[in-house]
Amino acid sequence: MWRCTGLRWRSGAPAWAWWHPGHGERSSPVRLGDPLALAVEPGAERVCLGVWRAGRWTPCPRARRLPPQARRDQCEECAALDRSRSVAADTRLDDPRPYALYLAWFGSGLCKVGITADERGSARLLEQAAVCFSFLGRGPLMAARRAESVLGTALGVPDRVAAATKRTARDVLSPPEVRHAELRAVRDAAFAVPDWRDTLTPCSFEVVDHAAVFGLEPDPPRATAAVTGLQPGTALGGTVEAVAGADLYVRTPGAPGDVVLLDAHLVSGWPLTAAAQGRPAPPMRPLSRADEPPEPLF
Repeated sequence: MWRCTGLRWRSGAPAWAWWHPGHGERSSPVRLGDPLALAVEPGAERVCLGVWRAGRWTPCPRARRLPPQARRDQCEECAALDRSRSVAADTRLDDPRPYALYLAWFGSGLCKVGITADERGSARLLEQAAVCFSFLGRGPLMAARRAESVLGTALGVPDRVAAATKRTARDVLSPPEVRHAELRAVRDAAFAVPDWRDTLTPCSFEVVDHAAVFGLEPDPPRATAAVTGLQPGTALGGTVEAVAGADLYVRTPGAPGDVVLLDAHLVSGWPLTAAAQGRPAPPMRPLSRADEPPEPLF
């Protein structure tokens, strides 16, 4: 049985990833303007996917069931195993790869500082739904981690931004020149902070902008409802309007403007088929819209 393992950004584009215990992995691309059809058969169960390590899946030994509304696609035991050797959890400090320190912009007043393995390029920023970003420097893991901490404290910017906050900011997206100027202002402030450039190789200022890649330009789609979790016997169909990180904006059949937000984290662990006619939609909650962007940081 093929199960969805989530949405992955590969070679700068999103794709659904799938795993089968007997056949391994496969993927199917997600393209803007293409139809989306997802159905959960009656009686189907969502289960923990286990742990991805050393280039392969290690299945959950108990195949534990997951609640439909959970954004995490692992049970507690598998999540703990994942964290036991993780750069993000600071339990893998011996990674010899060079790391890149970056500033990411999600909306007016919403910047974060973070690190990613240099070999991954912009993949981590695409996964995080960064509308634009700029690299600050490159160097060893621990030097990059220290710089991340120093700059976060000095600039008053976080090392993570909540998914709900990012979504609200996308509704009132600033034009390119405004967001690039704000990113430049934060970058200049970062380079005025001492003690971190001695251990990293600084990068010149270059902005990478993902708004068009995500489908947020010329006008970002505004979702009127969000899927709260897939359920057996339900189906979701429509047209992909935008994909930002793990968020898909799907225009559903019916009244114009009916755009549904689907968090791809809610899809992981389900065995899925093409949408069947006549099945009810999965549970949803209405969304309010932002009218004004947050105040700029600088």
